[in-house]
Amino acid sequence: MTTGFAAIPASGSYVLRNARAPACLIEAGSLASDRDGLALLDIAVEDGGIASLLPAGTPALDALPSLDLDGGIALPRLVDVHTHLDKGHIWPRRPNPDGSFMGALSAVAADREANWSAGDVRARMEFGLRCAYAHGTAAIRTHLDSLGKQIGISWPVYAELRAEWAGRIALQASPLFGIDAVADPAHMRAITQAVTTHGDRLLGAVTYMVPELDAALDTLFRTAIENGFDLDFHVDETNDPSARSLEHIADAALRHRFRGRILAGHCCSLSLQPPPDEARIIAKVRDAGIAVVSLPMCNMYLQDRQRGRTPRWRGVTALHELKAAGVPVTIASDNTRDPFYAYGDLDLVEILREGTRILQLDHSDRDWVRAIATTPADIMGLSNAGRLAVGGPADLVLTRARDWTELFARPQADRTVLVNGRAIDRTLPDYRELDHLMASAT
Repeated sequence: MTTGFAAIPASGSYVLRNARAPACLIEAGSLASDRDGLALLDIAVEDGGIASLLPAGTPALDALPSLDLDGGIALPRLVDVHTHLDKGHIWPRRPNPDGSFMGALSAVAADREANWSAGDVRARMEFGLRCAYAHGTAAIRTHLDSLGKQIGISWPVYAELRAEWAGRIALQASPLFGIDAVADPAHMRAITQAVTTHGDRLLGAVTYMVPELDAALDTLFRTAIENGFDLDFHVDETNDPSARSLEHIADAALRHRFRGRILAGHCCSLSLQPPPDEARIIAKVRDAGIAVVSLPMCNMYLQDRQRGRTPRWRGVTALHELKAAGVPVTIASDNTRDPFYAYGDLDLVEILREGTRILQLDHSDRDWVRAIATTPADIMGLSNAGRLAVGGPADLVLTRARDWTELFARPQADRTVLVNGRAIDRTLPDYRELDHLMASAT
């Protein structure tokens, strides 16, 4: 059993003394923060919840059992708003043949057709959830491949896992299919039924520049309005600057006066637009109330890949410009050990560390940590996740790192994760547990 470095007091009431926490994630009035935006405070825990968040050294807490964190950073458990649990861990039986986006599409399609039974999907999804939980994740939104027979296989499995994981990880799911499938009424009926019966009132699709794009978007927006669904899109995952379906989504949202939540993922080609076009599209995205999630590790892996040629582009969207314009922005894990991304472990501390390097989030605003905490929690409609609040759950990720450079320099493998004030077992599942599934490769 692995619980990390911290010896949490056995009492139901205790104090975490001299913790540093991002001031932007603390909902407790004003606390002085340092140049990194970190506040030094004492966190009082009582019966699994946060009883108080007070400046470090507050005498009123002296009588309680305590643990001195010696300035170590404490984060709330984190929120991963864009993943693919159903694709996870198929790499050993179906690797990407050349590391390209098209190679990923073809490999996943072949593996899905050959191997994605209910038992296979369940085992791999649960493996991913165990990894995320051990790393300190509180909530996950996953996309589920939703074409043909897979709709009837994956959605009931997802609903079962959501119920089984309640209280550990809050789950949401959005259907994933190409925008051209919207023209098939039978497909849309099946999707609407699956989302209504098993889902979380979320509808989504992959958008790209096809002649029927605007008509398909109109159908999706009308379906969402009629059923009270929010929307989540995969958008412009390409280095082709003519790919501007993000602007079409914004136009559709404004045209339909859509009042639900909209999340757009990837948006890679936005960063390759001429500056006037980029500014126009971003303004529409802001006015339409669209949030954007960047997937830095996956997109750096796939985008601008040509055999024998060094990549010239990091693959990510114009996240700084979106944030500066007032668009809610977040970063997330995306794929895990599948043809779209060969690596990863659903570890949001890793995502923030690598995202900071890839997107150059340092030497910038001091609140980028919101991108894996409060912002995705708000997108998911979760008021108690991704923040430190009096009366909220004592769900925390404790580290020995005292500033961002220490946090990002090492993987924080010795972190302690608290759920309802108690340290959880952080032992990660062994990949060998999936070996029996990999034997089914065809």
